[in-house]
Amino acid sequence: MLISGKPLKHGASASLSLSPQQIRTTLRDLARTAEQQVMGVTMASMDELTLLSNRHGFTALAQLGLDACQHLEIPATLVCFDLDNFKHINYLYGRAEGDDALKTFADVLRIAFRESDVIGRLGDDEFVALLTGASAVDLGAIRGRLEEILDERNATMRRGYAIRFSMGQVEYDPGRHGAVEAMLLEVESCLLT
Repeated sequence: MLISGKPLKHGASASLSLSPQQIRTTLRDLARTAEQQVMGVTMASMDELTLLSNRHGFTALAQLGLDACQHLEIPATLVCFDLDNFKHINYLYGRAEGDDALKTFADVLRIAFRESDVIGRLGDDEFVALLTGASAVDLGAIRGRLEEILDERNATMRRGYAIRFSMGQVEYDPGRHGAVEAMLLEVESCLLT
């Protein structure tokens, strides 16, 4: 029998005489521990307000997507979104209303993009989507689809404001963008100008 703190002698066999009930309990405890660890990793990579990937989670998932695109020799485009007048919404209507605007925009992004696209919230009022298999994405078409969904949400919610956004894009170039971080820097700088 194994005794905590005592090493096994070379050649000795450890016979564990656990009952089936003890084995089930041990396995159940191990499964709970594994679930908690998976949940911890998930929560560390998820924005808890919008339930989208946070910057860390997005970067990891998007890098996997870019690696696949490079391997398959297919294009990818990164699209970045910035909510217009977000500080104004927070100031005039309160933080809870600002949080609601962020959640609404996150929902609109989930509806508008494919399951294969990687969507995340970078922080504050900045969102991003990596569109795999898409080159020279038509911003007008994306903007139109998002505005159509937002107009419906804005009308339904009857707030004192309408959620609006700015956007920019960068097409993946393996020669220029070694990693997704380089694309993020480029697209974020496009939004600032």
